[in-house]
Amino acid sequence: MNLAGTVVAAYGRQYRVELADGATLLCFPRGKKSELACGDQVSVQQTGSGQGVISTVAARQTLLYRSDQFKQKLIAANVTQVIVVVATDPPFSDELVTRCIVAAESQDIEVLIVLNKCDLSTRLAAPRAALVQFEKLGYRVCELCAHQNGALLLPYLADHLSVLIGQSGMGKSTLINALVPGARAPTREISQALNTGKHTTTHAKLYRLGQASALIDSPGLTEFGLHHLSSDDLAQTFRELRPLLGKCRFRDCRHDREPDCSVHAALQHGDINPRRYAAFRSLCAEIG
Repeated sequence: MNLAGTVVAAYGRQYRVELADGATLLCFPRGKKSELACGDQVSVQQTGSGQGVISTVAARQTLLYRSDQFKQKLIAANVTQVIVVVATDPPFSDELVTRCIVAAESQDIEVLIVLNKCDLSTRLAAPRAALVQFEKLGYRVCELCAHQNGALLLPYLADHLSVLIGQSGMGKSTLINALVPGARAPTREISQALNTGKHTTTHAKLYRLGQASALIDSPGLTEFGLHHLSSDDLAQTFRELRPLLGKCRFRDCRHDREPDCSVHAALQHGDINPRRYAAFRSLCAEIG
């Protein structure tokens, strides 16, 4: 008998599937390929006590993933909101934030940026300044300290399947512990020698937040490849570029140094943030 369920944890080729009654099964997919993600809706057949086999995967509404020229890595399926977590310490990469946003925009997923560790008031100025470029484009920013007032995030989570993504050390697992009683997500202090976060979350896991909301924690990122997108796809994911597309002299304009390029003209007039434009060009060069 097939049972409907949701993938709530992904451990390589093993998946924890939650059934409608709240029970879970540790499941394997049929066949050699394993391409499932947290949030996938699946049908399973129970094969023993607490175990099962995944028979089918339902069509996805969204799929967040990253890719390089050789492989792709699934992050979460069917999410309606991507929450990019950054912090006052350690320093974060605004280019990585842009990449996360591009991946979300390519799937029409809402974006929220969380600035964590705001209790470190003497270090707030630089990260706030770095996030202004995103706020000006309409991306929401929520400032909080997960240890003290993580509940400030709760209103943003209502009626969403959200996924937390970001660099290691930004406090994603601490946020989970603040929002989900009994989650006991592993946390670890910052590596002082490298001034970077240490990986604590090793696999994606879904946490329920009531009837209509859930939150997926994902392993920390050091890179976010976007090789699955074309240059045209990339341009569409940059909000400030969309109104300008199709207005260049050349239909196949790369928005680099071509004459009468609407994007380059906007950049020269100060209508486009230079760092955002540089990130766009870097991504275009990367995917070829």
